Amino acid sequence: MDTTGTTKGVGDEGEARAWAHLQRHGLTLVQRNYRVARGPRSPGGEVDLIVRDRDGTLVFVEVRSRRATCFGGAAGSVTATKRRRLILAAQHYLQRLATPPPCRFDVVAIEGERIEWLRAAFDAA
Repeated sequence: MDTTGTTKGVGDEGEARAWAHLQRHGLTLVQRNYRVARGPRSPGGEVDLIVRDRDGTLVFVEVRSRRATCFGGAAGSVTATKRRRLILAAQHYLQRLATPPPCRFDVVAIEGERIEWLRAAFDAA
């Protein structure tokens, strides 16, 4: 099935571009599209990319792609609800580790050809 031009296609392309950008900066991929479900009436969360920075920090990355900067742009689309769902998924992921490493939440915002990497864009507090 061809997803080119669909929301999923745009998202997949954005994730691939974001991963290539992060890889060029020395990060290594741990997992893509980590999902956790809460229940039928309570949505879970998803982390687009989980990567490890050079210093060992585990980075949970949200990728946002927009064709244009209207309506607040890509970075502005990471709402409080989206952050809560990312934090939920990250906490679930970390529970699997015997000793959780230092962590942070980054956003990679893609608008057209422009890529902006926002390190430590928010925290779990």
